[in-house]
Amino acid sequence: MGMEIIRPGLLTTVQDEGRIGYRRYGVPVGGVMDTFAARAANMLVGNSRHEAVLEITMAGPELRLLENQLISLCGADLSATVDQQPVPLWRPVLLQAGSILRFGACRHGLRAYLAFAGGIDVPKVMGSRSTDLKTGFGGVHGRALRVADVLETGVISDEVQQWISVVGIQWAENKSMVAPAWLLSERQRPSYYGKPVIRVMQGQDHSYFSAESVKRFYAEDYVVSPQSDRMGYRLQGSRLDLNRPMQRLSEAVTFGTVQVPADGQPIVLMADHQTIGGYPVIAQVAAVDLPILAQVRPGSRISFEPVTNQEARSLYIKRERDLRLLDQRIRRKMGKMEAV
Repeated sequence: MGMEIIRPGLLTTVQDEGRIGYRRYGVPVGGVMDTFAARAANMLVGNSRHEAVLEITMAGPELRLLENQLISLCGADLSATVDQQPVPLWRPVLLQAGSILRFGACRHGLRAYLAFAGGIDVPKVMGSRSTDLKTGFGGVHGRALRVADVLETGVISDEVQQWISVVGIQWAENKSMVAPAWLLSERQRPSYYGKPVIRVMQGQDHSYFSAESVKRFYAEDYVVSPQSDRMGYRLQGSRLDLNRPMQRLSEAVTFGTVQVPADGQPIVLMADHQTIGGYPVIAQVAAVDLPILAQVRPGSRISFEPVTNQEARSLYIKRERDLRLLDQRIRRKMGKMEAV
């Protein structure tokens, strides 16, 4: 047994990195919105990047742990506590069976990611445990968590189990929560503060937009509309116009594609986006900035900054290299059983 849901929160779902290889059949990739935070959370508890986590949106759930759990919480700060004690972010935390994990006010960001050692053990559908809310499969019966749902966790590696045994000695002091001294520092993770500047590459239809529209797209702010969700962020701001009317065939789209429908207001496609689209594409968000965009709340302002394909590629390669090095350091620490 892993955990019981006492309160589900606003929108809490089981997610992993999504369904790969099924877009040809019209099945979206889906998966976590903030890939960095989810991946970091898994690394901190000794999981592979592919394990399922809980994606918690703005107002978090209340969970009762049915067994001792090594967890980590990354992404947005949703004021998590156990026994009135704040749960630190971006670090592994060992909690005792019977503990109740609660969430409060959303201090910054929008989505938090809660990982458990061993991952969340729900059935795979088309190779993924992710919840697809639009079509109703994956996760827990294809829906957000509800009161009284019980989730189980998977098998913990021997390396992590040994580390937990060493840390657990401190519970002789009647602590309900034990956290090691090491964590992801601020310089190792994206910033969710302030107005984000999202880097984008030119889209395939960039040249079809008027010069004035392109200038406004990069010079002015856009507000994330309340009519935004995991499928797409609708933006409100200056209207973007084409040089002339155009007819185009529907083509493949992806996470971060910036489409412009007839009303001239951009839509940024997010994790649950459709597989094809027919609206003109003015830009594509650089992959390295998708986690930052995923943490922007409705009503917040964003702006766009142009980068070349090569610059976006270099930024992505650097982030991947940094994450691999970080994963190696975490596993070395666990191997040395550095408890606190």
